Amino acid sequence: MKSDPTLLTIREASTLMAERKLSPVELTKACIARTQALDATLNTYVAFTPELALEAAEAAEAEILKGEHRGPMHGIPVGLKDIYHTAGVATTGHSNLLKSRVPTEDAFTVAKLRDSGAVITGKLGTFEFAIGGPSFDLFTPPARNPWDPTRTTGGSSSGSGAAVAAGMVLGATGSDTGGSIRSPSSLCGLAGIKPTYGLLSRRGILPLSQSLDHAGPMCWTVEDAALMLQAMAGYDSLDPACADVATPDFTGKLDEPVRGKTIGVIRHFHEWDHEAAPPVLAAIEAAIAVFRSLGCVIKEVTLPPLMDFAAVGMIIMSSEAFAIHEADLRATPELYGEIARDRISMGGLLTGADYVQALRQRQELSAAVAEAMVGVDVLLTAGSPFPAQPIDKVPKWLMYQKPSITMPFNVTGLPALAVCAGYEDGTGLPVAMQLVGHAFEEATVSQIGHAYEQATQWRSMRPSLLAA
Repeated sequence: MKSDPTLLTIREASTLMAERKLSPVELTKACIARTQALDATLNTYVAFTPELALEAAEAAEAEILKGEHRGPMHGIPVGLKDIYHTAGVATTGHSNLLKSRVPTEDAFTVAKLRDSGAVITGKLGTFEFAIGGPSFDLFTPPARNPWDPTRTTGGSSSGSGAAVAAGMVLGATGSDTGGSIRSPSSLCGLAGIKPTYGLLSRRGILPLSQSLDHAGPMCWTVEDAALMLQAMAGYDSLDPACADVATPDFTGKLDEPVRGKTIGVIRHFHEWDHEAAPPVLAAIEAAIAVFRSLGCVIKEVTLPPLMDFAAVGMIIMSSEAFAIHEADLRATPELYGEIARDRISMGGLLTGADYVQALRQRQELSAAVAEAMVGVDVLLTAGSPFPAQPIDKVPKWLMYQKPSITMPFNVTGLPALAVCAGYEDGTGLPVAMQLVGHAFEEATVSQIGHAYEQATQWRSMRPSLLAA
């Protein structure tokens, strides 16, 4: 067993708990201590609830000692992005507008995590309403990157990315409307999965854009993300977008060989449409070489230009976000931070015709991707075009200036996994790739991502901050 339990993976910790070699209380106390030591530097939490976490850990320990082990998430400390409703604990969206709002019910996926025995440690910071950040004019400052606290985590699931990378929790929830699981996972060196649209319920999660919003897990390894996804999944008849499908076994294929799998490289996305930084390009080529060594078939795939996906996604997201926030923006604009207020207000410049045309083009783009994926198991491109930027240098209009490399898979709704693909020489900042599968094929995406992790050494490296 590792001397520091906060560095265990979910699988490792769960196995030790089932064997009664690790106590949920011991693990939770270690995560609390890590948070108390580092959160003043990293600003991960909006609401840290150690007392509630210890109560849940004690309950989990009692059940396990009675032989009532619920499964891999039982006794595992997990943080929640502060857009997930939690009964009795404020859900603010990291906004002054909702600072005092306390839900009476858990979000559907939070209830599922509690049913799995997970230990909820509190509410993690987010870009305001999952769109505005990093912001310095809110009631708590933005989360910082554990690999270099002068850098951004990416967003919008910022606190989730920082907390997992720093060992404050073993897993965290995120949301992804245009890349908000995959961006912080990429910049913080995690495995984060945006599942197929409709696989996870969004009921009880503050919406940004109902037709693009996805919930999902962020963890240290692909295996952990698959385990946490399993706990969060299940049909919810009260979310009209939730797919009434049987929940697959997301870990069932993890240890199967990937020889013969076909990986389609979308080279134009990261080389021309949004040219990635040299360390990212080098990491992508190295990852392709790893997959070749594992017996995968590599082919190049051409999709419509990245700008087409970005334009469609931004019109849909901006239109729907403005529709959600218009009344509050008009009544109390001062309760929004500058970045969220300005970004959301952009949607007010769009027309109904713009929105309808974007929906029409979305269908065309999805059909083009489906055609390109015939005979391909997963697509591969960059997870982020660049390593983490200085936190005070992130442009307000970055998402409008260059096309998002993650938005295509919100537009199509396909499952997309961010996987750490190495670290930039000199800075040590993580770089990442993105693996994209067919609808409801999270198990295959996870299988291929897991095989890559097992063939590389990146999961053995942690932020130097943890050794301080």
